[in-house]
Amino acid sequence: MRILSGIQPTGGTHLGNLIGALRHYVTNQDVGEAFYFVADLHALTLLPDPAVLREQTRSTAAMLLAVGVDPERSTLFAQSHVAAEHTQLAWVLQCVANFGELSRMTQFKDKSEGKGDSVSVGLFTYPVLQAADILAYDSDVVPVGADQKQHLELVRNLAQRFNNRYGDDLLVVPKPLIAEVGGRVMDLQEPTRKMSTSSASDKGTVWVLDEPATVLKKFKSAVTDSETEVRYDPAAKPGVSNLLELLHIATDRSIDDLAAEFGSNGYGHFKVATGEAIVELLAPIRTRYTELMTDPAELDRILANGADRAREVAQSTLDRVMATVGFLPR
Repeated sequence: MRILSGIQPTGGTHLGNLIGALRHYVTNQDVGEAFYFVADLHALTLLPDPAVLREQTRSTAAMLLAVGVDPERSTLFAQSHVAAEHTQLAWVLQCVANFGELSRMTQFKDKSEGKGDSVSVGLFTYPVLQAADILAYDSDVVPVGADQKQHLELVRNLAQRFNNRYGDDLLVVPKPLIAEVGGRVMDLQEPTRKMSTSSASDKGTVWVLDEPATVLKKFKSAVTDSETEVRYDPAAKPGVSNLLELLHIATDRSIDDLAAEFGSNGYGHFKVATGEAIVELLAPIRTRYTELMTDPAELDRILANGADRAREVAQSTLDRVMATVGFLPR
């Protein structure tokens, strides 16, 4: 089974990214053949500063390695290093895609609202490039969160439409791989919304590279409720339930056992214990990340090796597609 995931080089990794996505990058290495890429082509829709993009691409690769992605067991590469294969396949898929289905994509509607004619064409078509990213590797499964289900459904639709037009099984139709409980980390200050880079207050977002004292401070000020009982009830007690999930993930103890231990002793000790567990969880990642970032040449070597392997697979798929649609052999 082949698994594929991509992550944009946004310049920061928070606890939600780590728990909701990156930790699964590590465990999925034991599930199947894993392909992981830094989606720097997608990052271009925001027209970042070139020097910043290069730095953030290396930083994102270093973070993946720091959390446990093993380049000997997985193929790790920068998307732009296999740009020819991805973008050529994307063009074929754009000719298969419909204007209407792209215009209905929720993320495009959200990000283009109020921008009128100044909206980037790349922002409109990037779901098709995303489809090419996935289909180029004959991916069997793609890990997705709730906010990505629509995009994977588009990928499946395009693959099935292509197969219906040119022949069955030419493109592998991927299936979603849904994360288990704990895949959705909530904001510490607004526990009814997901932790994200756009949170209203930085106090609610715990960054993987935050200093230990900063992490503890954020957990001590985490919003809970007016009661004192520690129990798991996401609907009635979202803040406490979020902390219980985080403590469960950090300690590998069951939520029931943790709720029984902290019980009705108030929230102070519970918050500190959760913060300390998260500090311990993040410590080796921060150390390894720092080591990796001091050796950019080694990061570049790892990404180059991954790109060689990725290009071999993607080129095979592209050759199959190009011949199928009627292009002359070169």
